[in-house]
Amino acid sequence: MTVSRDKAPTAQETFMQMAQAAGLRGRLLVTVGLLILARLGVFLPVPGIDRARFSAELQNSPFVGLLDFFSGGGFSALGIFALGILPYINASIILQLLTAAIPALENLQKNEGEAGRRKIGQITRYVALGWSVIQSIGLSLWAQRFAVEPGAFFVFETVLALTAGSMFVMWLSELITERGIGNGASLLIFVNIVAVLPRTLGQTIELAQTGGRETVGKVIVLLLVFLVMIVGIVFVQEGSRRIPIITARRQVGKRLYRERKNYLPLRLNQGGVMPIIFASAVLILPTSLAGITSGDNSNGLLGSINQVLIQIANYLNPNGQTPWVYVAVYLVLILFFSYFYASLIINPVDMSQNLKKMGASIPGIRPGRATSEYIERVLNRLTLLGAIFLGLVAVVPTAVESATGVTTFRGLGATSLLILVGVAIDTAKQIQTYVISQRYEGMVKQ
Repeated sequence: MTVSRDKAPTAQETFMQMAQAAGLRGRLLVTVGLLILARLGVFLPVPGIDRARFSAELQNSPFVGLLDFFSGGGFSALGIFALGILPYINASIILQLLTAAIPALENLQKNEGEAGRRKIGQITRYVALGWSVIQSIGLSLWAQRFAVEPGAFFVFETVLALTAGSMFVMWLSELITERGIGNGASLLIFVNIVAVLPRTLGQTIELAQTGGRETVGKVIVLLLVFLVMIVGIVFVQEGSRRIPIITARRQVGKRLYRERKNYLPLRLNQGGVMPIIFASAVLILPTSLAGITSGDNSNGLLGSINQVLIQIANYLNPNGQTPWVYVAVYLVLILFFSYFYASLIINPVDMSQNLKKMGASIPGIRPGRATSEYIERVLNRLTLLGAIFLGLVAVVPTAVESATGVTTFRGLGATSLLILVGVAIDTAKQIQTYVISQRYEGMVKQ
């Protein structure tokens, strides 16, 4: 098959590389195998639970939908992977916030190179372990009322099973990132969301069949809104601002190289899926803790903390009496994490220095401080536009669900759509990058 090195790989070339190239095929098999293993753990139940009482209780819980979407049904099944990858994501949020606040961690990330990043990764794992233990204790104390033989031994074995399951999922995500294709944590959330979709679609079809023509119209409107959101997400994820740059003329020996025009691409949504994941994780945190400790009748400080968590959870419930509070907090978190993640990915000062070292400059902008200020202004405007779009995508599906009264898609809102589309695009790009590298390796061998 003849290919051009100047063109992006076609679908035919990509699939042929998947089938023929041993490296890409091996990475795909590793990724699929580890994702299947992660899904199997969801259906391994924690021992000692009265499943009938547990299922009846969860049907009346307002927190199960969103938690189930992130755990792929693991929370409602109370499997050993019920916590899933969420403790690791929460730990990543904590470490990224601390990195911006603690100079020692910032030095590790920016100046220590690969060794510093590995050390930060190790610290993140320890924080994830501690967070898993805390969440496991809360979940086991809440689930103790459904235990066949409640007591200290039940709490101990449940905490041990849930913590070990969460650490195993974290290890799987790192294996996928290192030896597979795509970001392991994002792919695990992606698979968990996809796993719940058949049940959600089945409930929606059943509702349309039994609800009459009016209900069918509402379901169609909701599906069209989701379709428009998906198209918009694709455009925003792929959108970028190209800042023109000019490379100065160079003379190597007797040969004179002319000025070359190029561009510096700045994405409209620098953080991709991560701001929406981080914002959702922060919103889920008080909600899940409130749901876990809602059955605690203890007095004193612990009882007061439980009541505060329940109040916060009620305010942050999108289907509660104050949905505007949920919307406002959600929008603020999306805006904050969009700017925060953009500042972690792109440093205008470093970019300006790199352009200066390369002998490149932006037309009409002086090198040095003026260039870094210009890049920062452009980046701030792009980040604001991207955050506004993410906010609209976050609000519109929930508002349409409330207006139509179709609640079968509970949990499948902006978060799930962004994760599904964003992870699919990023993974496809990684596969294309690998195909292009294989193409060039073939040219070198020839």
